[in-house]
Amino acid sequence: MGFRLPTIRRASFTAQSASKSAEVSKGYLAVYVGEEQKRFVIPVAYLNQPSFQELLSQAEEEFGFDHPMGGLTIPCSEDVFQHITCCLSGV
Repeated sequence: MGFRLPTIRRASFTAQSASKSAEVSKGYLAVYVGEEQKRFVIPVAYLNQPSFQELLSQAEEEFGFDHPMGGLTIPCSEDVFQHITCCLSGV
């Protein structure tokens, strides 16, 4: 039996350049996506969703748990990431 994160009714994500503030609001997580390592801030509720867990498994396979950027890097294109998170925005 695992832990469950609280769900957020109206979830959204924002894309930010890596040079912007490193601060992330409570209940959100910064991830880096694509070849350009674009920074997205997403609700932690996404972590419970099967489609997002698949992305996390891919990240673990490619990078392990220690990444030089110090953040969570998702190894997929920005388009794929945005499609998945768009589908999750109703969570």
